[in-house]
Amino acid sequence: MKQRLLDIMRMSRKCRMVLATCLGSFVLVIFYFQMMRRTPFGVDICCRKGSRTPLQELQNPTQYQFSSTELTHQIRRNRIAQTCQANSARSRKRRVLTSDDLKHLVVDEDHEMIYCYVPKVACTNWKRVMMVLTGRGKYTDPMEIPANEAHVSSNLKTLNQYSIPEINHRLKNYLKFMFVREPFERLVSAYRNKFTRRYNTSFHKRYGTKIVRRQRKNATQAALLNGDDVKFEEFVGYLVNPHTQKEEPFNEHWETVSSLCHPCHIHYNLIGKYETLQEDANYILHLAGVGGYIKFPTYAKSTRTTDEMTAQFFQNISAAFQTKLFNLYKLDFVMFNYSMPSYLKLA
Repeated sequence: MKQRLLDIMRMSRKCRMVLATCLGSFVLVIFYFQMMRRTPFGVDICCRKGSRTPLQELQNPTQYQFSSTELTHQIRRNRIAQTCQANSARSRKRRVLTSDDLKHLVVDEDHEMIYCYVPKVACTNWKRVMMVLTGRGKYTDPMEIPANEAHVSSNLKTLNQYSIPEINHRLKNYLKFMFVREPFERLVSAYRNKFTRRYNTSFHKRYGTKIVRRQRKNATQAALLNGDDVKFEEFVGYLVNPHTQKEEPFNEHWETVSSLCHPCHIHYNLIGKYETLQEDANYILHLAGVGGYIKFPTYAKSTRTTDEMTAQFFQNISAAFQTKLFNLYKLDFVMFNYSMPSYLKLA
């Protein structure tokens, strides 16, 4: 009887050891998956590494391999400052920013950065990256985020959602950046995307029907109803028509960058360019301390609007319309150091 009790006690001790081993393994598995939720490398990207902010890293870098890039951005900042100063000298109007002016400025609280998004300048991919940066582990790979989800306003917080003291604090202490593109290349890209793609029925109804009604003589009832066959010449005619901007502001896809991001009122620390997208994006992610495990997505070169393609679209635009259109976007050309295209025939 005594021997039997000893055998039962030994078995119980073995069961307890097995149970403890299983429980320990379960805890380790849970811990592993929690770590992998953050990033594929087990790094939590929700919070900035160390105590230095991206703005501090920009102003007083700990590493100097990016010094040539910083010199490029300094030249771009100086160009904007000079253009704004010359422009303000010609204008007597004093501009005060409103809440509506700040709706394009996306805020990343964890990394203390502000990004002004400009449609048709890689803004979908930048929104994806910002969702990874601000998602606190919810997202790990920018390209796993569907494009339509990146444009859902509730997925990102914008500066106009803050109080005035909070806005001023962030504008002063956060690193602010935006990306620009050759104005007419961006314009043609917007036209191709919004008026030549069959799936953009909302744009066809909202703007296409209006453009056809205003610019096309003897338009068919189908064209007036659907607005899905707008020609580039008609689109340009709509933009340069003086009644257009009196009627309503430009849509963000063809509004000027200077009107979307207000660089004469907001001091941007970095001005990236579409032409140097990968290099500039890597620099910003480096300053944020996340360059080691977040890569900016590459884009499909086969579908992008090029300078040569833009020149072809302008072949059928009259010299008078080209002149008016250039005057509309002249500030962007000058401010961001884009030369006047060689294919233009100005009146």
